Amino acid sequence: MEKKFKTPRTVFLGGNKNIKRIGLGGNEPVTVQTMWKESITDVCENDKKLESIIKQINSLKLLGCDILRFAVPDMKSAASLVKIQENTDMPLVADIHFDYRLALECLKGDVAAIRINPGNIGSRDRVEKVVNACREKGSAIRIGVNTGSLPKDLAEKVEKGGISRAEALAETAARECQVFEELKFDQYVVSMKASSVQETIDANEAFASRYDSPLHIGVTEAGPLISGVVKSTIAFTHLLSEGIGSTIRVSLSSAPENEVITGREILHECGLRKGGVTLISCPRCGREGFDVHSFVDRWQNRLLSMDKEITVAIMGCIVNGPGEGKHADIGIAGAGDKAIIFKKGEIIRTIQAKDADKVFEEELSSL
Repeated sequence: MEKKFKTPRTVFLGGNKNIKRIGLGGNEPVTVQTMWKESITDVCENDKKLESIIKQINSLKLLGCDILRFAVPDMKSAASLVKIQENTDMPLVADIHFDYRLALECLKGDVAAIRINPGNIGSRDRVEKVVNACREKGSAIRIGVNTGSLPKDLAEKVEKGGISRAEALAETAARECQVFEELKFDQYVVSMKASSVQETIDANEAFASRYDSPLHIGVTEAGPLISGVVKSTIAFTHLLSEGIGSTIRVSLSSAPENEVITGREILHECGLRKGGVTLISCPRCGREGFDVHSFVDRWQNRLLSMDKEITVAIMGCIVNGPGEGKHADIGIAGAGDKAIIFKKGEIIRTIQAKDADKVFEEELSSL
């Protein structure tokens, strides 16, 4: 029997002042987000750090990042996040635990969204204060639930085998949503994350079969680059194929750039993100006449940041390029002790390998 899942309603982030307005759910495209991985405590006193952060945010934006989340553990971080949001049009999310006053401090500015777990914020009136501040500012809320923050009664049921951890995640999220529904606030997104792929899938399916909240999907603590990419790809591909997931975050023990690139590539291969540069490259072998790996390392982020809808091939030898890469708009490959530049399968230049970057840039700029 075919599973039935609710069509998510639309929740909006941003739109205040110069912040880009992004919709999650409904007919809006699936967005990519990542999380800042360093402290921002001293931003208000350090103009150079602010400038560096804004520069990196702009780089992440070019790679395909739509939303960026920051940990806010103290008041200095809250003030810093407000300052960062004042200097970028990307919607930022304040990640808040335990102290509701941190959320209120962020909302004194125009931070686009607050991530809270009502279960660890404290009393109902504290949750209500955050909701009212978000309502006044036009900011959204993300309910974040994971297997480490289950209510005591559900955790006990899991331990006794009465319900699965995935069912407990979905039920926890439902309880948190009920609080917001009673407060007549519907601009919230839900995330239920586990470090297990199957538990992540099961929890999101269980919730999506009953509720219409947009879902932020992700496998939490997915691990280092390779295992994290594998886990995230399996979980996301399954859920997205069912229409589940309005925004995604690939959680890696790696740079945020790699999280964004992985996210955009998953959406691209699932047919949910169009345009941009498609980069293909060979794995290298004993025939290689060109250092594919180092060339890809130098060019990947730059190519993926370009506002061009083209395919680029980087190949090690004449077998793969232009042969297997003949469909590429532009490509480079080794040819003995030299390199060739080709476009649509036709060799247009044969060059010294040492000149590869310079000539490739010249030909790329002509497209």
